[in-house]
Amino acid sequence: MSTSLKKFLKIFVPIAVGLFLVWYSYDSTSPEERKQIVHYISNANLFWVSLSVFIGILSHVSRAVRWNYLLEPMGYRPKISNNLFIVLISYFANLGIPRSGEILRATALTTYEKVPFEKGFGTIVTERVIDLLMLLLVIIVTLVLQTDFILTFLEDNGINLLGAFGIVFIGILGLFLATLLIRKSKSGFANKLKVFLNGLLDGVLSVFKMKKKWPFILHTLFIWGAYIGMFWVIKYTVEETTTLTLGQLLVGFVGGAFAMSTTNGGIGLYPIAVSAALGIYGISSVAGDAFGWIMWISQTLMVVVFGAISFIVLPLLNRNR
Repeated sequence: MSTSLKKFLKIFVPIAVGLFLVWYSYDSTSPEERKQIVHYISNANLFWVSLSVFIGILSHVSRAVRWNYLLEPMGYRPKISNNLFIVLISYFANLGIPRSGEILRATALTTYEKVPFEKGFGTIVTERVIDLLMLLLVIIVTLVLQTDFILTFLEDNGINLLGAFGIVFIGILGLFLATLLIRKSKSGFANKLKVFLNGLLDGVLSVFKMKKKWPFILHTLFIWGAYIGMFWVIKYTVEETTTLTLGQLLVGFVGGAFAMSTTNGGIGLYPIAVSAALGIYGISSVAGDAFGWIMWISQTLMVVVFGAISFIVLPLLNRNR
């Protein structure tokens, strides 16, 4: 397969899948259900939607500040405003081409702050590793808070406690065997994977070597707390979801997080994943879909609007660079 074809498929397939899921979501609902969903969305309380967007902006500001904690040990301290604009541009770019935002982010940092590309990109990889670890922490907290319900749900669907532990054990065993095979393998793919995994490990350990590790950790906790807060306040836009507890909402949050990484910005899949997750708590598909669409539309518009503004403002503020 040619390189150009691979690049095309990497761009086209996620977008095509997302558009298909939008159609699937539309086709799987009746005209009356679609009418109810549109009613929920059009009548969503703008205060809660605006609060969710505001919390989202605060998370981006915090990310811009935190970025300097990774750059300072290498002798660089970019303007926080530049960091913020670059972060917003990267999220905007990722809506169109998956992972292009990371390349653009490192390139913009080189252009406007003279940080070498490889050093800037290394800090971005470190951020992604930290974000992955935080998502795993959220998943663990969710499992702890919802242990009884999850076990009951599994049993109701024909999976007993022994079966659940069996699935976890098989997963851990599979991961161990895969790691062993990768370490012993000398193929080109395995070597690339080993280099990548070693880089991830170095990125994680570098956090503990920085001078301002505690501010970095506090900003990380704030960013992910803001992500959950953005999701939490949206529950007040749909009457049926107002009574959901934090633990229940975290199940929907985790489902949405996986959806975001599957298609461009979660297009099509995000509302489906959130609705399915909330559905296990008795939330109707109409209310669940409305919740998912309100959350996705508000955050996507935030990225589009502020990302587009950043595209214009960043070069204007740095026209002498």
